[in-house]
Amino acid sequence: MIALRPAAERGHANHGWLDSWHSFSFADYRDPAHVHWGPLRVINEDRVAAGQGFGTHGHRDMEIISYVIDGALGHKDSMGNAASIVPGEVQRMSAGTGVTHSEFNHSATGTTHFLQIWIIPKFMGVKPGYAQKTFTDAEKRGRLRLVVSPDGAEGSVDIHQDARMYAGLFDGDESAELALAPGRLGYVHVVRGALEVNGQALGAGDALKLRDEPRVTLRAGREAEVLVFDLPPLD
Repeated sequence: MIALRPAAERGHANHGWLDSWHSFSFADYRDPAHVHWGPLRVINEDRVAAGQGFGTHGHRDMEIISYVIDGALGHKDSMGNAASIVPGEVQRMSAGTGVTHSEFNHSATGTTHFLQIWIIPKFMGVKPGYAQKTFTDAEKRGRLRLVVSPDGAEGSVDIHQDARMYAGLFDGDESAELALAPGRLGYVHVVRGALEVNGQALGAGDALKLRDEPRVTLRAGREAEVLVFDLPPLD
């Protein structure tokens, strides 16, 4: 089964300081057909205006990943972490038993464009944690670079779930495949540009859901940046 999730059909909220597109049900956007895909619970494409951001707020029992596309995202949390997240970096915050944090665009002029990704953890009540790593364009050029995994394999960021996230950059003749084990789910989100995924043409913001498919095949990219998720089904 392969199902297209067109970018224009996502939920949308524009608060002035924040322009957000929701791939799954979130806040006031409720869509019973798009609540989660396996443990993948949220992909919000957020644009935060200059000098604006999310004030201090709380989370618990969620693996929260920030993936910056343009600009920089300032982060502070109750664990004592303070950082700036820029393109090429992947940040993970394990909310576990509970954390508070804030996220701000400290630029005086530019917009911060990023993806906020939530993955439901395998176990509830874990100790909160934080990680942030850089993955260069060269590592992602023409291939799928593992950036999130349950065991930190290949220098990836670890999470409390049997889920993997890959990032890739594709243009022209560059192509890649990712095998999916029986029973696993695939999810492909195009960050920018355009490419073909399992023969379907996708553009920026489009996504493809896969079930009972043996592989994900990427080709014919046009300045494409893409995230691919290898996910377990939820019990």
